[in-house]
Amino acid sequence: MPRHPRNATPRHRERHRTDRVGWLRAAVLGANDGIVSVSGLVVGVAASGASASTVLITGVAGLVAGAMSMAAGEYVSVQSQADAEAADLAVETRELQEMPDSELAELTQIYTERGLEPGLARQVAEQLTARDALATHLRDELGITEALRARPLQAALASAAAFTVGALLPIATTVLAPPDRVVLVTTVATLAGLLASGGVAAWVGGAPVLRGAWRVGFWGAMAMAAAALVGRLFHVSV
Repeated sequence: MPRHPRNATPRHRERHRTDRVGWLRAAVLGANDGIVSVSGLVVGVAASGASASTVLITGVAGLVAGAMSMAAGEYVSVQSQADAEAADLAVETRELQEMPDSELAELTQIYTERGLEPGLARQVAEQLTARDALATHLRDELGITEALRARPLQAALASAAAFTVGALLPIATTVLAPPDRVVLVTTVATLAGLLASGGVAAWVGGAPVLRGAWRVGFWGAMAMAAAALVGRLFHVSV
């Protein structure tokens, strides 16, 4: 059997979650919005005295419109971030070509301000510049890393898919629940779904599960209460 040197340091593997930020944010937002918005439509229309078929059609229409809206909004938003990153990349590329000495001095100053001795900061800046000057400036000067880069298409697809999955919950309750119990069943199922969604999102992101679950559940309950109130105020069959 091979023997390891006595002074060998075992490799330490760390699990970080920053690479999940882009799709996780879009997925959590989409799922919660799908559950709350479509549930609000179903509960509000059902509370007004509408027929079961009207409630179901309203829920399906809300799913389609909401998924498209979430995808479009997420794409435009994240694309704006991607455009800003691309502009910064172009500026840094040009400055590295035209003013390499100034860029090296700027990088040295950054490392000095972070606590390195000036001589060591200069040495680190030179070595990192020789390896990949552009990536070094993007990361240490602008805070742009590959893990956190804007990915518009990924965010749009994740948001739309998550919205659809979330919206299927209130639609399923509309189909399965007795007509006179749609409001009650949908409300209970929605709160359960929101608690589960918040807990899973917190777990994936490394946050306390119970805190994430109750945070999402609370605001979902407020939305459901508001929707039911509107439906009862305008107690009119559609």
